[in-house]
Amino acid sequence: MRKTLTALTLAATAVFAGPLQAEDGKKLVTVVTSPDAQTQLMSMVLTMQSVQQGAKAQILLCGPAADIALKDAPETATAPQKPKGMSPQGLMKMIMDKTGTKVEVCAIYLPNKGVDASALLDGVSAAKPPVMAAALMADDTTVLSF
Repeated sequence: MRKTLTALTLAATAVFAGPLQAEDGKKLVTVVTSPDAQTQLMSMVLTMQSVQQGAKAQILLCGPAADIALKDAPETATAPQKPKGMSPQGLMKMIMDKTGTKVEVCAIYLPNKGVDASALLDGVSAAKPPVMAAALMADDTTVLSF
């Protein structure tokens, strides 16, 4: 009976603890295109949570969402939001600084915005389509799209 209880306890622990722990080598690509500040912030919250649980992440910002990577970002990217007073850009910068997560804008963003890479925050660059495509298609990658 004791062996059965021990086996059940170990099995339950494995089942319930599994989703809370990131798999070794788990990779995440967060793709953000939404112009909505709450959606942008939530994408950063979930990326940060994933990194804290062991994932290696990278972030791809396209279209209006890429504006959060600008030095002169719109107010929607920098305005604090409830409940923690964080902004999409502020949390993105924290993720970059504290975890070394790579942040890139879509390759067509800068030319269509009419600016060059100097308009981007330090550490943000333009994605290279073949490299990003490989990251998105890798078997061990989870893609979050907002």
